[in-house]
Amino acid sequence: MELFKLTLKETAEKLAEDEITSTELTRAYLTRIKKLDSKIRAYLTVTEDLALKQAHQSDQRRQSKKILSKIDGIPIAVKDLFCTRGVRTTAASKILNDFIPPFESTPTAKLWQAGAVLLGKTNLDEFAMGSSTENSAYQTTHNPWDLTRVPGGSSGGSAAAVAADLAVAALGTDTGGSIRQPASLCGIVGLKPTYGRISRYGVIAMASSLDQVGPMTKTVEDNAILLEILAGKDRLDSTSTDLPVPQYSKKLTGNLKNLKIGVPEEFFGQGLEAGVKKQIDLAIEKLADLGAKIIKINLPKIKYALAIYYIIMPAEVSSNLARYDGVRYGYSKLKSQITNHKSQEISLEELYSQSRAEGFGAEAKRRIMLGSYVLSSGYYDAYYKKAQQARFLVKKDFDQAFEKVDLIVGPVSPTAAFKIGEKIADPLQMYLSDIYTVPVNPAGLPAASVPAGFSDGLPVGLQIIGPTWSEEKILATAFQFEQATKYYLEKPKINNE
Repeated sequence: MELFKLTLKETAEKLAEDEITSTELTRAYLTRIKKLDSKIRAYLTVTEDLALKQAHQSDQRRQSKKILSKIDGIPIAVKDLFCTRGVRTTAASKILNDFIPPFESTPTAKLWQAGAVLLGKTNLDEFAMGSSTENSAYQTTHNPWDLTRVPGGSSGGSAAAVAADLAVAALGTDTGGSIRQPASLCGIVGLKPTYGRISRYGVIAMASSLDQVGPMTKTVEDNAILLEILAGKDRLDSTSTDLPVPQYSKKLTGNLKNLKIGVPEEFFGQGLEAGVKKQIDLAIEKLADLGAKIIKINLPKIKYALAIYYIIMPAEVSSNLARYDGVRYGYSKLKSQITNHKSQEISLEELYSQSRAEGFGAEAKRRIMLGSYVLSSGYYDAYYKKAQQARFLVKKDFDQAFEKVDLIVGPVSPTAAFKIGEKIADPLQMYLSDIYTVPVNPAGLPAASVPAGFSDGLPVGLQIIGPTWSEEKILATAFQFEQATKYYLEKPKINNE
C-alpha cells in the first residue's frame, strides 16, 4: 500500500513498529505533492527542506527511544492563517505577501512539540473570508472529487490536501463553517471545537469572538488524536479555557443506545438540495438503527443567525484588519515605490489608503466597509448592539434544545460542491452556503462534519452539533456512524494517480 493512503492512526502504528521511517513517509508526500498539486492547488507554500529536516530529527528520536508523541514524524499541512516562525504566512492576501513571522502560533507549536512534520501552508479564502477558496489572492483550489468544482472554504486548501492524500491531516479554522463546510464538500472529517477549547494565539484573526481552530482528517479517530494534542489552556490566549483534556481517541467505542438526537425542522427547508437531503435522511435512519432516539425539534430563532453573523463578523473584521496600514509590516505602497525605484511624495493618509486598496481583495474590502458602517456613530446601536443581543437568543435556542436532546444533527451544506465561478459574482448566494454552519459559531458550540454519502458522485457531510465541551460525545457518535457506513473508505479517482 502507498504510504500516502494511510490514515494518521495507521501511519503512527507503522512508525511505532519501525516498518517505515518519517523520512520515507515525508518523501512520499512531497513526491505526491509535486505530482498532483498543480491540478489541485491546495498548497501556497511547500516547506520541503524544513519537512525533511524535521523528519530526519524524528527518525533520530525513534532510534534513541525518545519519541515525543504518537504523531511524532507524521507530515501535516497547516492553513496559511497560522503564524509559522521563519515560514512565509500570507493569509492568502497580497497585503501579507512577504510576511515571515518571528514567532509560532500556539496550535502549530503544539504540533512541532509533539514531533509532527510541516509539509507546507495551504490555500484559503483571503483572511478566511469565503466559502469556496476562490477569494485567495494567489490561486483557486480545486476539489479532488471534481476539478471543475470548489473544495469549499475558507479552509479549502486543507480539506483538498487531506482528501487527495497530499497530507496525513491538516489544521483549519472555523468562523462560520470554514472547517465543516469544506470537510463536507471534500468528503473528510472536520471538527470545530467549543470556543476556547483550542488556543487562537498566533492565528491571524478574522472575527475574534467567532474564530476557532480545529483538525481536518481522514477519519474520526485521527481527528480525536489531533484534538488531544491541540486542546488546552494557553496563557497567551485569554479566551482559552482551563479544562482537563479528555483522551478523546480512547473514548470512541460503545453504542448509541439511549442517545437522544434532535433533528431541527429549520435545517430542512427551502434551498436544501434534494440529493443532499436524501443522504442526510438516510444518515438519520442509520443513527436510529444504531440505537439513537430521533426527536424532532425546533430552533425558532435560528432564522436570524445568518443576519446576526453578517453584522458581528464584518464589525470584528474591520477592527482586526485595521492593523494592516502599510506602515508596520505587510504590503506598503511606499515600500513598493522604493523597490520599483520610483520617488514620489506620499502623505500618511495616501500611504494608508493606497496600501490597503492595493493589498486587500474585493471580499476583504466588502467586509471592512460593512463592518465600519455597522460600527459607525448612529448605526452602532441599530446594528451591532442589536446583533449582539440577538446572538444570545440563538444560543438560548440551542441551550433549550439541549435540555431535551444530547446532540443535534442535520446537513452541513445545502448543496454538494458547486462549480468554480458559479457563485463568486453573487455574494449573497455564497453567504447562503453557510446557512447551516453559521449558527454554531455565535453560540460557541462544538460541531463536526462526517462523511455521509454522495449526491451525484459528490460528497455530502452530516453535521453533528453538541452543547459546550461535548467534543467527546460528538466524536464518539461520529465514530459509530463512520464505522457503520464506511463512507470514509471512498476516495476521489485522483487518489489512484
